[in-house]
Amino acid sequence: MDIITLLSVLSQCLDETSIKQLAVIAKAMVTMSGQVTMLGMSRWTEKGGSYRTIQRFYNKVIPWGLVQWLVFSRHLYRPGDEYVAVGDESVVTKAGQWTYGIDRFFSSILGKPVRGVAFFTVSVVSVNERKSYPLLVEQVVRSEEKAAGSSPKPTAKAAKSGQSKQTSGKVGRPQGSKAKDKRVIEWTPELRRLERMGKSLLERLTPLYLLRHLALDGHFGNNNVTQMVRQSLGLHIISKLRNDSALYLRYEGAQHGVGAPKRYGAKLDYHQIPTKYRVHVSTEKQIQTEIYQATMLHKTFADPLNLVVIVKTNLVTQKKAHVVLFSSDLTLAYEKLIDYYRLRFQIEFNFRDAKQFWGFEDFMNVNKTPVTNAVGLAFLMVNLSHILLARYRTTFPDFSVLDLKALFRTRRYAQEAVKLLPDFVDPLLIAQLLDSMPPLGAIHSEPIFILNP
Repeated sequence: MDIITLLSVLSQCLDETSIKQLAVIAKAMVTMSGQVTMLGMSRWTEKGGSYRTIQRFYNKVIPWGLVQWLVFSRHLYRPGDEYVAVGDESVVTKAGQWTYGIDRFFSSILGKPVRGVAFFTVSVVSVNERKSYPLLVEQVVRSEEKAAGSSPKPTAKAAKSGQSKQTSGKVGRPQGSKAKDKRVIEWTPELRRLERMGKSLLERLTPLYLLRHLALDGHFGNNNVTQMVRQSLGLHIISKLRNDSALYLRYEGAQHGVGAPKRYGAKLDYHQIPTKYRVHVSTEKQIQTEIYQATMLHKTFADPLNLVVIVKTNLVTQKKAHVVLFSSDLTLAYEKLIDYYRLRFQIEFNFRDAKQFWGFEDFMNVNKTPVTNAVGLAFLMVNLSHILLARYRTTFPDFSVLDLKALFRTRRYAQEAVKLLPDFVDPLLIAQLLDSMPPLGAIHSEPIFILNP
């Protein structure tokens, strides 16, 4: 499959020169081995792909969000499928001090803050295909967030004075203070970024598909994000709460005639959840899984939540562990709520592929535009690889990205060898030669040679 054919849809947002440059770079990336840097690409590109050409491309301002959307809507979107939006942040470690946006970010892989750059990604996951397609990527820049008005950390002196004021007075809320409206959002740079990217996704996706749910990890499992998703985006959030969250059942007793109506009932005891809320029980390999679902209240949330508690018990040791998932959609069944939250992990495979194969972790650019283009190019290749792999997986389901790169690399070697043959050699013989060569370094190489890319 010719990559330039796949990229022809980008004529709506890129000029002809940029599309040709992108096609040459994309073909080099799917062919090359080693680190995916500008210098490495220039060694694998064909005619029209010099280092200076790649450098000029990296310094162009490219609307990557629109590029990703055009590729997805033309080649990856399947009418009739069900889609869920997901979002997550990925951290790339970087040395030095000149890379744009470099700071200290928490790496979940390393389990500690590291020096590097961070990018927040929003993608749509096909429930039927179980695949994630990244559509929007935005860099997290702490210096710009501070300039935008994020509250700085209090100094030690200010913290000490504030603590003395709290301890000197009476315990509880100060006299005369009013209760805060939980539906009033406290805007942070992180929340505004999520709102901006969510609105951009909905603006493009709504004509094709009516999105309903946004799945986020436990970092976003709070009232602030929930209210923003409901008010600004019109979606329902699916996320996770702490396993020690204080949840309350709805009060169902008689109301007193004086004062506000009572809302909170008994506090949920995770070790003795009422059996009337149990919706599923199963046992596998001495592990018993119990799933409970109920509409409950949390004192920091403005609205009731659709709670699903998954309790796992080791029948040998009797040790228990539980996970608390929630959604603002009170009608969502527990099977779909669990399934949608599991699908959120598909975006991690996008991060893995982008880092391992497409240069998300290899780029050495330091300025803003080249860094943005390096990351945008890596996630574009994630989507293009989905398109290329789909053709081969119809015949061989286990065909992988490594097999794809090995196939393109072998054909490149064969094409260079064919150039040494006399001009009168039959073209059909050359085509058969290219198609019959097994890919060098492929994992699943036996059935590949019968396919024609």
